[in-house]
Amino acid sequence: MTGEHYFTPAPGSTARPREVSFSVGGQDYTLAASTGVFSSDRLDPGTAVLLRKADLPGPGTTGTLLDLGCGYGPITAVLATVAPLARVVAVDVNERARELARRNAETLGLAQRVRVAAPDEVGDEVSFDQIWSNPPIHVGKSELHALLRRWLPRLAPDGVAWLVVGKNLGGDSLQQWLIDQGWPTERRASQKGFRILRVSPPPPR
Repeated sequence: MTGEHYFTPAPGSTARPREVSFSVGGQDYTLAASTGVFSSDRLDPGTAVLLRKADLPGPGTTGTLLDLGCGYGPITAVLATVAPLARVVAVDVNERARELARRNAETLGLAQRVRVAAPDEVGDEVSFDQIWSNPPIHVGKSELHALLRRWLPRLAPDGVAWLVVGKNLGGDSLQQWLIDQGWPTERRASQKGFRILRVSPPPPR
């Protein structure tokens, strides 16, 4: 792909501040956003379906949760709000998105439990009890598969990953690929053309 995209590490375009407001589970959120990051003018429809149809962590959830491809942080904000005992690691290649995610965590009073980082800043020893992602399908199939091969093995043995993928962007083929790679994957829900995939760690050998 050519040109600048939301997965560009250092966007060269002028940042134009925006705000995105949405509600999840009766809680209202207003987050700072900007041009040069993913879905800067509204909550992405796929993210909205993920947060509505996946099993959000409860107030007793502990451990470390990963928001993979966090953008300006809508998933991070929701996870850290609904699971006040958990820690959230928010990862993105886009430095503008990371700065916005940090700012939003601070504004919401969540900064002590949210760590925003570039992918290489998260040590290999860190594992995750849950992984949440609206993955960057437009990076291409091989790059997407490499991304999932990098992060899914860091899921705790009793952990779970929640992914949202558009049906017309290969949601069904991705589900089959995950199964073929040894990751039990079920389609938990479908809405507005999006698949919600629940991924479990491979069974012990």
